[in-house]
Amino acid sequence: MLIKRLFIFIFLVIFLSACTRQKNEEIIFASWGSLTEVKIMEQIIKNFESENPEIKVKFEHIPQNYFQKLHLLFASNQAPDVIFINNLYLPLYAGYLEELDSLIDKNDYYPESLKSMSYEGKILAVPRDISNLVFYRNRELTDSIPSNINELTNAASKIKPYGISAERDVYFMLPYILSFGENLYTASKSIEFYKSLEGKSAPTPSDIGSSTMAQMFLEGKIGFYLSGRWLYPKIKEQAKFRWDIITFPGIVPLDSSGWAVSKSSGHKDSAKKFVQYMTSKKNIEYFNSTGLIVPARIDVSKEIDNKIFLEAISKSKALKIDKEYKKRADKMNKELFN
Repeated sequence: MLIKRLFIFIFLVIFLSACTRQKNEEIIFASWGSLTEVKIMEQIIKNFESENPEIKVKFEHIPQNYFQKLHLLFASNQAPDVIFINNLYLPLYAGYLEELDSLIDKNDYYPESLKSMSYEGKILAVPRDISNLVFYRNRELTDSIPSNINELTNAASKIKPYGISAERDVYFMLPYILSFGENLYTASKSIEFYKSLEGKSAPTPSDIGSSTMAQMFLEGKIGFYLSGRWLYPKIKEQAKFRWDIITFPGIVPLDSSGWAVSKSSGHKDSAKKFVQYMTSKKNIEYFNSTGLIVPARIDVSKEIDNKIFLEAISKSKALKIDKEYKKRADKMNKELFN
């Protein structure tokens, strides 16, 4: 009798174990990100798997050529279940992404962040962060706080060696394009203005040499340096002079990054559960602790250590991105900056 009971017990253990294995699902999550972000995501995945043992998450970190590789995965029907994406590329993949309106309490997010993560009225990704451009200001070169573009150029012209940055990329030209009331397809005055900065108030490529605009600012050579939140920790750590942050004296583009679910996923429920977990207040607070992001969640953004980034949101505008945006931007970069 004892042997029979033991046999039944072993059979049940094996049977239940097999059932458990059958219930387990593996979802694939793809993202770019710095080493700091990767460590955070790996810890969140570990916590998620601990709380949801029936779901395993395979993290595919793609630090370079992310969207080119993502394009190949979609084309070969091997798309990840969960995808980290930004608003600039969202329209290109809109037809491949699940609608996620049901995962979001819209009152938790800045409206512009939801708008930037939407396409044709449908929310296709839950936003993690907001990106907007601000001026890092060298207080030892200038105390000016310009209120419009004319005041900015006047202040920059008085600063030596260089008053202002002018990165050779359309993205950094966008605040001027928007402030001139233009867009990528109509920009003419703003392009002429932006290009005129080089050699006048902004360094030329030969001035920069093998350095970068950020390095030149950290060396104390630029008065107004246009960049985003992502550079804040580095400047905070490395700048050896008095500096602060001021808003751009005009309209700046508001971008967002967030998590989307592939429409072709065979594990949509698990993928959505993971996205909800990643975007919880607790985990966005975890991301916020790095100082790298401006959270799209309103409740977490209030914990940010520099309120200028929040003030910049009121001067930001979600770009109306279509499927041709990236082609147009790439073409302009080639034509204007080659």
